[in-house]
Amino acid sequence: MPKAFFYVLIFAAICNLFWSGQSLGDDVEAWMKASKLAGEGTFESKYPSATAYRNPLSNLREESEKKHLVGDRLFDKKFSDDLNRPDYGLGPTYNHLSCIGCHAKDGRGALPIVPTTNPWTRLGTGAQIFLRISLKEDLKETPSAENNWGSPIPVPGFGLQLFHLGSFKLRADNPGSGLAEVWMKYDFSKFTYPDGTQVELRKPIFQIRSPYDETTPGSSRILAKDVQTSPRMTPPMIGLGLIEAIPKEDILNLAKRDLSAWGIHGKPNWVIDRQKELQKDPVPLSLGRFGLKANTPSVFHQSLGALNGDMGVTNFAFPKESIEGTELFEAFKQNWKPGIEASDEISQALVFYSQTLAVPSRRNVEDLQVLEGAKLFQTVGCTNCHHPSYKTGSHSISELSGQRIYPYSDFLLHDMGEGLADGRSDFRASGRDWKTRALWGIGLTKVINPRAGFLHDGRARTLEEAILWHGGESKLSRELFTKLSKSQRDSLISFLKSL
Repeated sequence: MPKAFFYVLIFAAICNLFWSGQSLGDDVEAWMKASKLAGEGTFESKYPSATAYRNPLSNLREESEKKHLVGDRLFDKKFSDDLNRPDYGLGPTYNHLSCIGCHAKDGRGALPIVPTTNPWTRLGTGAQIFLRISLKEDLKETPSAENNWGSPIPVPGFGLQLFHLGSFKLRADNPGSGLAEVWMKYDFSKFTYPDGTQVELRKPIFQIRSPYDETTPGSSRILAKDVQTSPRMTPPMIGLGLIEAIPKEDILNLAKRDLSAWGIHGKPNWVIDRQKELQKDPVPLSLGRFGLKANTPSVFHQSLGALNGDMGVTNFAFPKESIEGTELFEAFKQNWKPGIEASDEISQALVFYSQTLAVPSRRNVEDLQVLEGAKLFQTVGCTNCHHPSYKTGSHSISELSGQRIYPYSDFLLHDMGEGLADGRSDFRASGRDWKTRALWGIGLTKVINPRAGFLHDGRARTLEEAILWHGGESKLSRELFTKLSKSQRDSLISFLKSL
């Protein structure tokens, strides 16, 4: 081991021991060996299972479990754009037909397979990724009602999400297409470890084609230089209610830590809360906990916003069609039935289901390689952002209250470097900021969906690739990881796979 790196590793270990004493307390041994990641609600499973994410909290009462199963059926439901069908409500623009279509078995989505004969492939009905869009803007120092609390600015005629699918009669020029076609290809590169080992990295590249408002090549508003786009891959659904139950103060206290020795400066995102808007709150802001940039505050907002946004199904929280007011929608009105498309019962059942999905238990917690990996996970600084443990507070669903949980996230925004930057701001999040992802259940990702990818756009095919993409505030931890021996790197990955 080079002497310079040895000193860096010792320095990092001392720093992390100091901070583990402040932020992790006496819980270090507990999180390293914890099996029940979600307290009494943990779904106990000794062996990997393809249905490991599809279970209700184990501590649900009988009446609550019945409500969960109602939501389960609705989560699988495919909506239709046929006015004469009872499951009408899809569209007129959308990214998928059902919740489960994007969240495969309640897990992560996967990028499309790109044929070798043509580097570009078009996103179709099975795509589990989409593009967020907005106009370029500076982050608001003082969010207010006048600047819509610092929220992203919709692209005129397109909104905040690019819907690549549409009802068959929406566009006579391109039946079945939505606001525009989205095409994708891969860019490949190599990373070389100090020991000479090479890893291939990939990155999806997106291209917008055939927008509905294009009269001459390049004339569309969506193709203007001030439009920001950001690919978003679907995350797993597990443990959302427990995250919602973490006391706000516990997350905000993590933002107050001085981790400047590591180059880490986590910050909270303050975002519009739809429930507060419905209650006419004059300052409808709450702490962001969900979404890849912590841009939604609750499971209610996240679930019903996706029902309306991703599938075009209106509901009492989001009653307007996503493309309402555009020229495209005005021309389509004769093929549309106005009104709320998802009843309050359907909406509430989907929210309850999303709040009460269990996190599966860990495996191999006593394995010596896993335990070594847990120690290295702390030594190289991963726990600075992937904060292991919390105690949930009170929640309207009593089974979520008072639980010791291990999500491995501080739920704060961090600058992740240019390699992961999307260039799109979202409330207090800059174009380089991402929320720390929860790691519980991550070891079963490939069991649930063998083609699933990691990171915000699904680019990383393995956990190792995901680590190698880390930059910005996580640069030191990544460098420490790359300078570990091959066996040590394998141990750290084994720990992650045990989660």
